[in-house]
Amino acid sequence: MSAPHDTARHDTAADATPATTTRITVKSAEDMRGLGRRLAGFLRPGDLVLLTGELGAGKTTLTRGLGEGLGVRGAVTSPTFVIARVHPPLGGGPALVHVDAYRLHGGLDEMEDLDLDVSLPESVIVVEWGDGKVEELSDDRLHVVIERAVGADAPGLDALDGAEEVDDERGVTVTGVGARWAGVDLTPLG
Repeated sequence: MSAPHDTARHDTAADATPATTTRITVKSAEDMRGLGRRLAGFLRPGDLVLLTGELGAGKTTLTRGLGEGLGVRGAVTSPTFVIARVHPPLGGGPALVHVDAYRLHGGLDEMEDLDLDVSLPESVIVVEWGDGKVEELSDDRLHVVIERAVGADAPGLDALDGAEEVDDERGVTVTGVGARWAGVDLTPLG
């Protein structure tokens, strides 16, 4: 994994609190899991993480690394068909609530039955496909955008059979939004 390409502070249109952004190049599935493990070191109960990227970009692979870094119970797999999985902590850390909002189109209202607002204070909530759907849960959140080549010649890190077969490069942009992330140096993620 290479060092961050750039680090910038900027104001977001939706939030008055400056955001901190860093960009990282990830070259393999293991590097993506490693990024997740490092990112876990920044997280605490009450944190909301939104993951954005094409199908197969590596969102679940990154979340596997988060689960490893947080020390949670159970294999972290895509919650596509169950919508959400809760991984309790093995020790004294927070639980990981892993949500797949891909099939949900009604935003936070449609997700009310998941009680994410109840889980948030004591858990780390990771929402795949959450942009435009769950931002109302918290003014403070991390946006993780994973970019990769798309098309038939660009296999993904999130293979349906669970294999991590690919060593193609991803660009990962991590942006902390809100007072919780103001002043947090995200460059060690690289």
